[in-house]
Parts: sequence; structure tokens; C-alpha cells
Amino acid sequence: ANNQRGCTVKLDLYYARQFLQWFTIICVVLLTLVMLIDLNEQFRRFDGLDLSFGQLINLTLLNAPAALDQFLPLIMILSAIVLFVSLARSSELVVTRAIGRSGLRTLVAPLSVAAVIGVLTVSTLNPIVAATSNRYQDLSDTYRTGGPAALSLSGEGLWLRQGGAQGQSVIHAAGYAGNADKIRLHDVTIVSYAPDGGP
Repeated sequence: ANNQRGCTVKLDLYYARQFLQWFTIICVVLLTLVMLIDLNEQFRRFDGLDLSFGQLINLTLLNAPAALDQFLPLIMILSAIVLFVSLARSSELVVTRAIGRSGLRTLVAPLSVAAVIGVLTVSTLNPIVAATSNRYQDLSDTYRTGGPAALSLSGEGLWLRQGGAQGQSVIHAAGYAGNADKIRLHDVTIVSYAPDGGP
């Protein structure tokens, strides 16, 4: 009984390791492709601006966690498919069934690894995605307009911040009306700041 239990644990660890290996390979390949496409998009988006290759790489790397978060379900599906196709080709599933192990029992190890990856995604990857996405937006606004753009709606009205080569401006409107194509602001106050920070 102990020998059979030890064999079961070894098989579970083997399937878990195989699933994790395929997950890592597919993750690296897909993320590399996505980053190359995103780098090309960064070249197109910031065409005409004097940005170095390092700055564009930095923007691409800041987008990578969000791309990984979006493609994670696809990576999981592809990892499971490749794992079981490779096990079937090498007849390892047939041997596993021949020793009396059920097909459903074979799923326990990959499902456990997938559950651990899911928990790590929620607890670790999601905060990283939020932080890197915000940093990407700030850097993108800085490269385009000289400073991050901001919009805030509160009980006091509408607040906007925009920047340019001449400095930053803070815009306050007591009210606004219209739609996304045309907005009319009421009781507008604009405070402009010089590049050195003085109003």
C-alpha cells in the first residue's frame, strides 16, 4: 500500500511538473510574440516624437503584465492540450491506465497547479498589472504632452490637468453639458503654471 501510494505521489508530481513546464514554455513564447507586436505598436504610436529605443522598450515592458493577464486563460488551455497530447503520443496515459489509475485521477495534478497559478494571479499579478498600467499611462502622457493628463469629477465640479511645453494648467469648471463629441464647460477657471512651477 505504501509502495502504491508513493507511486501515485510520484505520478502526480510528474504530471504537475510537465504541466508547469508546458505552461512556462507557452507563456514565454506567447509573451515574446505579444511584446514584439506591442513594440511595433509603440513605434507607430510615438512616431514623430524623439523617443529612444530604451524608452520604447520600457513602455513595452510596462504593457507586458497586462498582456499576460489577458492571455492567461488561453495559456492555461493550450498548456493542458499540449500536456495531454504529448502524454498520449508517448503512450504515458496508456501505461497509467494499465496500472489501474483512472483518467480523472490524472487531472488532479494539473488542476492543482492551475489553481495555484490562479491564486498567484489574483494575489500578485493583478496588483502588478494595475501599477504598471498606471505607470505606462503616466509615461505615455508625459512623452506626448510633457506631463500626465488628469480628470476628476467631484461635487465641486470638473477638474482637469494638462501639460505642454509651456508648463502645466489646472482647469476647473463648475458644471458641464454635452456628449463625448462636444462638451460645454460652465464657470471655467484656468490656472497655468510655468515650467519652473510658478503660477
